[in-house]
Amino acid sequence: MNRVYVQTNDAERNEVIAFDRSDDGRLEPLGRYETGGRGTGVPHLASQSSLALSDDGAWLLVGNAGSDELSLFAVEPDGLRLADRVSSGGDTPTSVAVRGGIVYALNNGGTPNISGFRLDDRGLTPVEGSARLLSAEDADPAQVSFSLDGRTLVVSERGTNSISSFAVDERGYAEGPATIPSSGATPYGFDFADGAVVVTEAFGGEVGKAAASSYALAGPGRLAPVSASVADTRSEVCWAAATKDGRFVYVTNFGDGTISSYAVGEGGSLELLEAVAGSTRSGKAGIRDEAITRDGRFLYAIDADAQRVFGWTVGDDGRLTLVGEFEGVPETVAGLAAS
Repeated sequence: MNRVYVQTNDAERNEVIAFDRSDDGRLEPLGRYETGGRGTGVPHLASQSSLALSDDGAWLLVGNAGSDELSLFAVEPDGLRLADRVSSGGDTPTSVAVRGGIVYALNNGGTPNISGFRLDDRGLTPVEGSARLLSAEDADPAQVSFSLDGRTLVVSERGTNSISSFAVDERGYAEGPATIPSSGATPYGFDFADGAVVVTEAFGGEVGKAAASSYALAGPGRLAPVSASVADTRSEVCWAAATKDGRFVYVTNFGDGTISSYAVGEGGSLELLEAVAGSTRSGKAGIRDEAITRDGRFLYAIDADAQRVFGWTVGDDGRLTLVGEFEGVPETVAGLAAS
């Protein structure tokens, strides 16, 4: 099933909006599915990965930031089926990570933490004693994600300008954090490419100061800097998505509606490929969450202010070609997952 999912983040009745994807990358509305929880109701949920698909695409997880819950949907041929809803283990879950049968929620509110769950056919079961604090109470975390091998959890911390990582054992327990300074200010979204973590740097929204940096996975729960603050010349970069072969990373620049592309070299080194590889409404704010399809052929991103989802084909050389723009999402839209 080839689909794109976003959430409405509605404060009264949060929903997932699902689109079917055709072979040429165009999207058609499939349906809207209530999560049973609530979003914040505020445009521009400040996170990456508020929705996440399981490795096999059989499950979709959603953070309900307004009701402190995770919702679990079974992905079925005719749409989605709400299978479970549980407390997120903290306040304001804004990002969720899944690898194998282990799930971690990132709770941004109160005292920020990550909290673990086991995922199986019965639903989500909290892992007792799995909650872990971040490096500081003012961490203001943006994203949690597993490394590709599932042995490391990474969390970007905007408030402390740092990146925390946790080693994950075979039972799903996280040990840490080990925290290192971010190469640039306001580390935000990230993705994994060629054995490294590529992290966006928003520099507090300063005009023209957007950048990305990379860090090698030196071992479970351990990061080491590779490329420091490679500028993309744009503004308010926040989200990152890597191609399946790890050769390219695309970052969305909220401030001016553009996508920049980076080439990933040996060991995770970064080089700016195109400052403007694509755009939604060039020069206008609004582009946000993005994801690359599992077959690697298409990149999708939401433009919340335009209330649209945009799509591009991904070329073998990393170039993007616009497929189209698709209506049907509210201004509070957040998160994007693609299969």
